Amino acid sequence: MGTEQTIAQPESDAVVQTATPVGRRFRMLDHYDVGREKVREFARAVQNQHGAHQFEPDARQLGYEGIIAPPTFSSVIGVTATRALLDSVLTDYDLSQILQTDQIFEIGRPILAGDQLTTEVVIESIRQFGDNDFILVKFTMIDQHGEVVQTGSTTIVARRGAEVDVNIADAVEKIMMQPQPPADVVVNTSALVPVDAEGTDPGEVPQPSALVHSLPGFDRLSVGDRLPAGSAEVTRGDLANYAGVSGDPNPIHFSDQAATMAGLPTVVAHGMLTMGLASGYLTSWVGDPTAIEKFSVRFSGFVPVAPDAPSTIEFTGKIKSLDPRRRTATVMMTGTSQGRKLFGRAIAEIRFT
Repeated sequence: MGTEQTIAQPESDAVVQTATPVGRRFRMLDHYDVGREKVREFARAVQNQHGAHQFEPDARQLGYEGIIAPPTFSSVIGVTATRALLDSVLTDYDLSQILQTDQIFEIGRPILAGDQLTTEVVIESIRQFGDNDFILVKFTMIDQHGEVVQTGSTTIVARRGAEVDVNIADAVEKIMMQPQPPADVVVNTSALVPVDAEGTDPGEVPQPSALVHSLPGFDRLSVGDRLPAGSAEVTRGDLANYAGVSGDPNPIHFSDQAATMAGLPTVVAHGMLTMGLASGYLTSWVGDPTAIEKFSVRFSGFVPVAPDAPSTIEFTGKIKSLDPRRRTATVMMTGTSQGRKLFGRAIAEIRFT
Protein backbone atom coordinates (compact mmCIF):
# COMPACT_ATOMS: atom_id res chain seq x y z
CA MET A 1 0.00 0.00 0.00
CA GLY A 2 1.12 3.59 -0.47
CA THR A 3 2.94 4.97 -3.43
CA GLU A 4 5.73 3.11 -5.17
CA GLN A 5 8.74 5.27 -6.00
CA THR A 6 12.35 4.73 -6.89
CA ILE A 7 14.18 4.09 -3.64
CA ALA A 8 17.79 3.05 -3.21
CA GLN A 9 17.89 -0.60 -2.21
CA PRO A 10 20.11 -1.55 0.76
CA GLU A 11 23.28 -3.47 0.05
CA SER A 12 23.95 -6.86 1.59
CA ASP A 13 26.01 -5.31 4.39
CA ALA A 14 23.13 -3.09 5.53
CA VAL A 15 22.42 -3.27 9.23
CA VAL A 16 19.92 -5.97 10.17
CA GLN A 17 17.88 -4.97 13.18
CA THR A 18 17.24 -7.42 15.98
CA ALA A 19 13.99 -5.77 16.95
CA THR A 20 11.53 -7.95 18.86
CA PRO A 21 8.97 -8.30 16.03
CA VAL A 22 11.49 -9.85 13.64
CA GLY A 23 10.85 -13.54 13.18
CA ARG A 24 7.46 -13.48 14.87
CA ARG A 25 4.40 -14.98 13.20
CA PHE A 26 0.90 -13.54 13.48
CA ARG A 27 -2.51 -14.67 12.30
CA MET A 28 -5.44 -12.48 11.36
CA LEU A 29 -8.11 -13.13 13.97
CA ASP A 30 -10.91 -13.43 11.42
CA HIS A 31 -10.96 -15.10 8.01
CA TYR A 32 -11.75 -13.39 4.71
CA ASP A 33 -14.81 -14.54 2.76
CA VAL A 34 -14.12 -14.29 -0.96
CA GLY A 35 -17.34 -13.02 -2.52
CA ARG A 36 -18.31 -13.58 -6.13
CA GLU A 37 -19.17 -9.94 -6.73
CA LYS A 38 -15.91 -8.80 -5.08
CA VAL A 39 -13.98 -10.97 -7.52
CA ARG A 40 -15.89 -9.45 -10.42
CA GLU A 41 -15.31 -5.92 -9.09
CA PHE A 42 -11.58 -6.55 -8.75
CA ALA A 43 -11.32 -8.05 -12.24
CA ARG A 44 -12.99 -4.94 -13.66
CA ALA A 45 -10.72 -2.68 -11.59
CA VAL A 46 -7.56 -4.26 -13.04
CA GLN A 47 -9.14 -4.52 -16.51
CA ASN A 48 -8.77 -8.31 -16.69
CA GLN A 49 -11.35 -9.44 -19.24
CA HIS A 50 -10.98 -13.23 -18.99
CA GLY A 51 -14.39 -14.87 -18.72
CA ALA A 52 -13.39 -17.09 -15.78
CA HIS A 53 -13.31 -13.95 -13.58
CA GLN A 54 -16.93 -13.18 -14.43
CA PHE A 55 -18.84 -16.34 -15.36
CA GLU A 56 -19.04 -19.73 -13.70
CA PRO A 57 -19.35 -21.70 -16.99
CA ASP A 58 -16.01 -20.20 -18.12
CA ALA A 59 -14.44 -21.16 -14.79
CA ARG A 60 -15.80 -24.71 -15.09
CA GLN A 61 -14.07 -25.05 -18.45
CA LEU A 62 -10.81 -24.59 -16.53
CA GLY A 63 -11.82 -27.16 -13.90
CA TYR A 64 -13.18 -24.89 -11.14
CA GLU A 65 -16.72 -24.57 -9.81
CA GLY A 66 -16.47 -20.96 -8.60
CA ILE A 67 -15.35 -17.95 -10.59
CA ILE A 68 -11.60 -17.39 -10.41
CA ALA A 69 -9.98 -14.33 -8.84
CA PRO A 70 -7.26 -12.56 -10.88
CA PRO A 71 -3.66 -13.43 -9.88
CA THR A 72 -3.13 -10.30 -7.73
CA PHE A 73 -6.49 -10.45 -5.89
CA SER A 74 -4.82 -11.47 -2.62
CA SER A 75 -3.43 -7.93 -2.38
CA VAL A 76 -6.93 -6.89 -1.25
CA ILE A 77 -6.61 -9.21 1.74
CA GLY A 78 -3.00 -8.18 2.28
CA VAL A 79 -3.92 -4.50 2.72
CA THR A 80 -5.88 -5.34 5.87
CA ALA A 81 -3.07 -7.49 7.28
CA THR A 82 -0.46 -4.79 6.58
CA ARG A 83 -2.54 -2.11 8.25
CA ALA A 84 -3.08 -4.38 11.27
CA LEU A 85 0.69 -4.91 11.57
CA LEU A 86 1.39 -1.19 11.43
CA ASP A 87 -1.34 -0.43 13.93
CA SER A 88 -0.61 -3.08 16.54
CA VAL A 89 2.95 -4.41 16.05
CA LEU A 90 5.05 -1.99 13.97
CA THR A 91 3.77 1.04 15.84
CA ASP A 92 6.96 3.09 15.40
CA TYR A 93 5.97 3.83 11.81
CA ASP A 94 3.48 6.31 10.46
CA LEU A 95 1.00 4.88 7.94
CA SER A 96 1.15 8.01 5.80
CA GLN A 97 4.89 7.54 5.17
CA ILE A 98 4.84 3.91 4.06
CA LEU A 99 6.07 2.98 0.56
CA GLN A 100 5.97 -0.41 -1.13
CA THR A 101 8.97 -1.52 -3.18
CA ASP A 102 8.50 -5.24 -3.88
CA GLN A 103 5.65 -7.72 -4.20
CA ILE A 104 5.76 -11.47 -4.83
CA PHE A 105 2.84 -13.88 -5.28
CA GLU A 106 3.38 -17.67 -5.30
CA ILE A 107 0.16 -19.35 -6.37
CA GLY A 108 -0.60 -22.96 -5.50
CA ARG A 109 -4.13 -22.69 -6.80
CA PRO A 110 -6.23 -19.71 -7.79
CA ILE A 111 -8.42 -18.01 -5.20
CA LEU A 112 -12.07 -18.85 -5.87
CA ALA A 113 -15.37 -17.21 -5.00
CA GLY A 114 -16.58 -18.98 -1.87
CA ASP A 115 -13.13 -19.46 -0.34
CA GLN A 116 -12.65 -18.63 3.34
CA LEU A 117 -9.04 -17.54 3.73
CA THR A 118 -7.02 -17.10 6.90
CA THR A 119 -3.87 -15.00 6.60
CA GLU A 120 -0.67 -15.60 8.54
CA VAL A 121 2.20 -13.14 8.35
CA VAL A 122 5.77 -13.22 9.61
CA ILE A 123 8.07 -10.23 9.88
CA GLU A 124 11.07 -11.73 8.14
CA SER A 125 13.53 -8.85 8.55
CA ILE A 126 13.91 -5.14 9.22
CA ARG A 127 16.95 -3.61 7.54
CA GLN A 128 18.16 -0.09 8.17
CA PHE A 129 19.46 1.87 5.20
CA GLY A 130 20.02 5.58 5.66
CA ASP A 131 16.89 7.10 7.17
CA ASN A 132 14.71 4.24 5.98
CA ASP A 133 13.77 0.85 7.37
CA PHE A 134 13.10 -1.88 4.79
CA ILE A 135 10.55 -4.27 6.30
CA LEU A 136 10.14 -7.67 4.64
CA VAL A 137 6.81 -9.32 5.48
CA LYS A 138 5.97 -12.82 4.26
CA PHE A 139 2.39 -14.03 4.10
CA THR A 140 0.56 -17.33 3.79
CA MET A 141 -3.11 -17.72 2.91
CA ILE A 142 -4.84 -20.89 4.09
CA ASP A 143 -8.29 -22.01 2.98
CA GLN A 144 -11.20 -23.47 4.95
CA HIS A 145 -9.75 -26.97 4.52
CA GLY A 146 -6.42 -26.01 6.11
CA GLU A 147 -4.59 -26.09 2.78
CA VAL A 148 -2.13 -23.44 1.63
CA VAL A 149 -3.49 -21.48 -1.33
CA GLN A 150 -0.87 -18.77 -1.77
CA THR A 151 2.35 -17.57 -0.23
CA GLY A 152 4.37 -14.51 -1.00
CA SER A 153 6.05 -11.45 0.41
CA THR A 154 6.04 -7.69 0.32
CA THR A 155 8.73 -5.16 1.17
CA ILE A 156 7.66 -1.85 2.60
CA VAL A 157 9.82 1.15 3.44
CA ALA A 158 9.20 3.45 6.37
CA ARG A 159 10.93 6.07 8.48
CA ARG A 160 11.08 5.12 12.13
CA GLY A 161 9.63 7.75 14.45
CA ALA A 162 9.50 10.35 11.68
CA GLU A 163 7.93 13.66 12.64
CA VAL A 164 4.91 14.53 10.54
CA ASP A 165 4.10 18.20 9.93
CA VAL A 166 0.87 18.96 11.83
CA ASN A 167 -0.53 21.01 8.94
CA ILE A 168 0.17 18.22 6.45
CA ALA A 169 -1.31 15.59 8.76
CA ASP A 170 -4.45 17.69 9.19
CA ALA A 171 -4.81 18.24 5.44
CA VAL A 172 -4.34 14.54 4.66
CA GLU A 173 -6.86 13.52 7.32
CA LYS A 174 -9.51 15.72 5.68
CA ILE A 175 -9.12 14.05 2.29
CA MET A 176 -8.20 10.51 3.38
CA MET A 177 -10.48 7.75 2.14
CA GLN A 178 -12.29 6.32 5.14
CA PRO A 179 -11.58 2.60 5.59
CA GLN A 180 -14.42 0.10 5.33
CA PRO A 181 -15.32 -1.30 7.83
CA PRO A 182 -14.34 1.47 10.29
CA ALA A 183 -10.77 1.53 11.54
CA ASP A 184 -11.74 0.58 15.09
CA VAL A 185 -13.11 -2.69 13.73
CA VAL A 186 -10.65 -3.70 11.03
CA VAL A 187 -7.41 -2.31 12.44
CA ASN A 188 -6.94 -2.78 16.16
CA THR A 189 -4.73 -4.69 18.53
CA SER A 190 -7.05 -7.72 18.44
CA ALA A 191 -6.97 -8.04 14.63
CA LEU A 192 -3.76 -10.09 14.89
CA VAL A 193 -2.93 -12.93 17.23
CA PRO A 194 0.59 -14.31 17.71
CA VAL A 195 1.04 -17.95 16.71
CA ASP A 196 4.71 -18.27 17.66
CA ALA A 197 3.96 -20.29 20.78
CA GLU A 198 2.02 -22.89 18.81
CA GLY A 199 5.09 -23.68 16.74
CA THR A 200 2.96 -23.97 13.64
CA ASP A 201 4.27 -23.40 10.16
CA PRO A 202 1.78 -23.64 7.29
CA GLY A 203 4.60 -24.66 4.98
CA GLU A 204 5.31 -23.84 1.37
CA VAL A 205 2.76 -23.35 -1.34
CA PRO A 206 1.88 -26.72 -2.93
CA GLN A 207 2.65 -27.55 -6.53
CA PRO A 208 -0.30 -26.77 -8.82
CA SER A 209 -2.19 -29.86 -9.92
CA ALA A 210 -4.96 -28.46 -12.14
CA LEU A 211 -4.69 -28.68 -15.90
CA VAL A 212 -3.81 -25.55 -17.79
CA HIS A 213 -5.54 -24.52 -20.99
CA SER A 214 -2.91 -22.25 -22.50
CA LEU A 215 -3.20 -20.77 -25.96
CA PRO A 216 0.46 -21.08 -27.05
CA GLY A 217 1.62 -24.68 -26.68
CA PHE A 218 4.84 -25.17 -24.74
CA ASP A 219 6.54 -26.97 -27.65
CA ARG A 220 6.10 -23.88 -29.81
CA LEU A 221 8.02 -21.64 -27.41
CA SER A 222 11.71 -20.73 -27.60
CA VAL A 223 14.02 -18.81 -25.32
CA GLY A 224 14.17 -15.23 -26.54
CA ASP A 225 10.65 -15.20 -27.97
CA ARG A 226 8.94 -11.86 -27.46
CA LEU A 227 5.36 -11.53 -26.32
CA PRO A 228 3.05 -9.31 -28.37
CA ALA A 229 3.10 -5.76 -27.05
CA GLY A 230 0.12 -4.71 -24.97
CA SER A 231 -1.21 -1.57 -23.36
CA ALA A 232 -3.73 -0.30 -20.85
CA GLU A 233 -5.19 3.12 -20.13
CA VAL A 234 -5.93 4.46 -16.65
CA THR A 235 -7.97 7.52 -15.74
CA ARG A 236 -8.67 9.32 -12.46
CA GLY A 237 -11.91 7.33 -12.35
CA ASP A 238 -9.94 4.06 -12.56
CA LEU A 239 -7.75 5.16 -9.65
CA ALA A 240 -10.71 6.11 -7.48
CA ASN A 241 -12.38 2.81 -8.31
CA TYR A 242 -9.27 0.77 -7.51
CA ALA A 243 -8.78 2.65 -4.23
CA GLY A 244 -12.27 1.63 -3.16
CA VAL A 245 -12.10 -1.97 -4.39
CA SER A 246 -8.63 -2.63 -2.94
CA GLY A 247 -9.11 -0.71 0.33
CA ASP A 248 -5.95 1.35 -0.24
CA PRO A 249 -6.65 4.67 1.55
CA ASN A 250 -3.60 6.64 0.37
CA PRO A 251 -4.91 9.96 -1.05
CA ILE A 252 -1.96 10.46 -3.43
CA HIS A 253 -3.94 8.24 -5.79
CA PHE A 254 -6.94 10.58 -6.01
CA SER A 255 -6.01 13.98 -4.51
CA ASP A 256 -3.74 16.51 -6.23
CA GLN A 257 -3.20 18.22 -2.88
CA ALA A 258 -1.93 15.04 -1.25
CA ALA A 259 0.22 14.15 -4.26
CA THR A 260 1.85 17.60 -4.24
CA MET A 261 2.56 17.39 -0.51
CA ALA A 262 4.25 14.04 -1.14
CA GLY A 263 6.52 15.64 -3.76
CA LEU A 264 4.78 14.10 -6.77
CA PRO A 265 3.95 16.01 -9.96
CA THR A 266 0.30 14.93 -9.86
CA VAL A 267 -1.91 12.05 -8.78
CA VAL A 268 -0.25 8.69 -9.51
CA ALA A 269 -1.57 5.18 -10.08
CA HIS A 270 -1.27 2.51 -7.41
CA GLY A 271 1.71 0.22 -7.87
CA MET A 272 -0.54 -2.78 -7.22
CA LEU A 273 -2.90 -1.53 -9.92
CA THR A 274 -0.06 -1.52 -12.45
CA MET A 275 0.90 -5.02 -11.27
CA GLY A 276 -2.70 -6.13 -11.70
CA LEU A 277 -2.78 -4.69 -15.21
CA ALA A 278 0.48 -6.49 -15.96
CA SER A 279 -1.00 -9.80 -14.82
CA GLY A 280 -3.94 -9.18 -17.14
CA TYR A 281 -1.48 -8.65 -19.99
CA LEU A 282 0.07 -12.05 -19.20
CA THR A 283 -3.36 -13.68 -18.95
CA SER A 284 -4.39 -12.35 -22.37
CA TRP A 285 -1.26 -13.91 -23.87
CA VAL A 286 -1.32 -17.29 -22.14
CA GLY A 287 -5.12 -17.59 -22.30
CA ASP A 288 -5.56 -19.05 -18.79
CA PRO A 289 -5.29 -17.01 -15.56
CA THR A 290 -4.54 -20.16 -13.56
CA ALA A 291 -1.34 -20.73 -15.56
CA ILE A 292 0.59 -18.07 -13.62
CA GLU A 293 2.50 -19.84 -10.82
CA LYS A 294 4.57 -16.95 -9.56
CA PHE A 295 4.64 -13.22 -10.21
CA SER A 296 7.30 -10.95 -8.78
CA VAL A 297 7.67 -7.19 -9.21
CA ARG A 298 10.07 -4.55 -7.91
CA PHE A 299 8.56 -1.11 -8.40
CA SER A 300 10.84 1.60 -9.73
CA GLY A 301 8.55 4.28 -11.11
CA PHE A 302 5.02 5.62 -11.09
CA VAL A 303 2.25 6.44 -13.56
CA PRO A 304 1.16 10.10 -13.37
CA VAL A 305 -2.53 10.52 -14.22
CA ALA A 306 -3.86 13.92 -15.28
CA PRO A 307 -7.40 15.01 -14.32
CA ASP A 308 -8.57 15.41 -17.91
CA ALA A 309 -6.85 12.66 -19.91
CA PRO A 310 -5.98 8.97 -19.51
CA SER A 311 -2.42 7.72 -19.09
CA THR A 312 -1.20 4.81 -21.19
CA ILE A 313 0.90 1.94 -19.83
CA GLU A 314 2.86 -0.11 -22.35
CA PHE A 315 3.74 -3.75 -21.60
CA THR A 316 6.24 -6.05 -23.29
CA GLY A 317 7.63 -9.45 -22.38
CA LYS A 318 10.35 -11.90 -23.35
CA ILE A 319 10.88 -15.58 -22.55
CA LYS A 320 13.99 -15.83 -20.42
CA SER A 321 14.09 -19.60 -19.86
CA LEU A 322 12.10 -22.82 -20.37
CA ASP A 323 11.78 -25.91 -18.17
CA PRO A 324 10.81 -28.89 -20.37
CA ARG A 325 10.28 -31.19 -17.37
CA ARG A 326 7.67 -28.96 -15.73
CA ARG A 327 6.59 -27.32 -19.01
CA THR A 328 7.03 -23.86 -17.55
CA ALA A 329 8.42 -20.62 -18.93
CA THR A 330 10.03 -17.72 -17.10
CA VAL A 331 8.94 -14.42 -18.63
CA MET A 332 10.69 -11.09 -18.09
CA MET A 333 8.32 -8.14 -18.38
CA THR A 334 8.68 -4.42 -18.83
CA GLY A 335 6.17 -1.68 -18.16
CA THR A 336 6.54 1.97 -19.16
CA SER A 337 4.42 5.10 -19.09
CA GLN A 338 5.32 8.46 -20.59
CA GLY A 339 8.85 7.14 -21.10
CA ARG A 340 9.15 6.21 -17.42
CA LYS A 341 10.22 2.69 -16.45
CA LEU A 342 7.75 1.27 -13.93
CA PHE A 343 9.43 -1.97 -12.88
CA GLY A 344 13.00 -2.52 -11.78
CA ARG A 345 12.21 -6.21 -12.13
CA ALA A 346 9.09 -8.07 -13.23
CA ILE A 347 9.25 -11.86 -13.59
CA ALA A 348 6.48 -14.40 -14.10
CA GLU A 349 6.64 -18.17 -14.07
CA ILE A 350 3.94 -19.70 -16.26
CA ARG A 351 2.77 -23.28 -16.88
CA PHE A 352 1.79 -24.52 -20.34
CA THR A 353 -0.03 -27.45 -21.87
